[in-house]
Amino acid sequence: MSAIKREEWIGGQRLILGDCLEVMKELGRFDAVVTDPPYEDELHKAIGRIRRNDGREMIDELGFDGVNGIRPDIVNNCVRLSSGWVILFTLAEGVREWRDELQSCGAKYDTCLAWVKPDAAPRFNGQGAARGFECAVTAWAGVGYRKWNAGGKRGVYTHCVNTNRYGGHPTEKPLPLMMEILKDFTNHGQTVLDPFCGSGTTIVACERMGRRGTGIEMNEEYFELSCKRVEEATRQPDMFIEPRPAYKQEVLL
Repeated sequence: MSAIKREEWIGGQRLILGDCLEVMKELGRFDAVVTDPPYEDELHKAIGRIRRNDGREMIDELGFDGVNGIRPDIVNNCVRLSSGWVILFTLAEGVREWRDELQSCGAKYDTCLAWVKPDAAPRFNGQGAARGFECAVTAWAGVGYRKWNAGGKRGVYTHCVNTNRYGGHPTEKPLPLMMEILKDFTNHGQTVLDPFCGSGTTIVACERMGRRGTGIEMNEEYFELSCKRVEEATRQPDMFIEPRPAYKQEVLL
């Protein structure tokens, strides 16, 4: 029996409802894997202390468990399915663990990117510094030398958290951030897997930028939100980017 509970083909994108660790066993290879796995267990323990700075409701829980226990399975599948870059968002506390797992699976660890958040909330109790950035580890799972499109550019990405936020998911990444990362690490027409799709920001970026994305999400509410956002993106293409080739479902029989 397939682990794919439901799938939707929208524009050039494929959205799958299901447990990514099971669904990925049924998928072929991609040119890149770009994803935002659940946060480390350390943040989940402190989640009740998170405060927003945009007047919206404070977060009491994220609705999913921490990543520590499933990290090896995530990395093994991501490395196995990628023919190029594997990019995984993480807190600073998780960088070493992700690096070690990537290297143990044979990937070539490259560096840690920094997403700087100019509008990050201050630390209201004043007992130390607030989090003003997030990390993303990068590793090369392909053959030969690493390839990217940004020359000697520094791996620092500065984007506000709350500007043009779509809403509906507690850890939504800004669309401009994901578009910049796709521009630097992938090319037009390439395939991109996001096994922790969430509200679909990476897949929306794929649609806007001519990449063919596959997003996996196990939460039905977030899956529906992803489908809605990607469908909206098909009506708002980037006028400066050549449209992506249409996705064609393979003939199974």
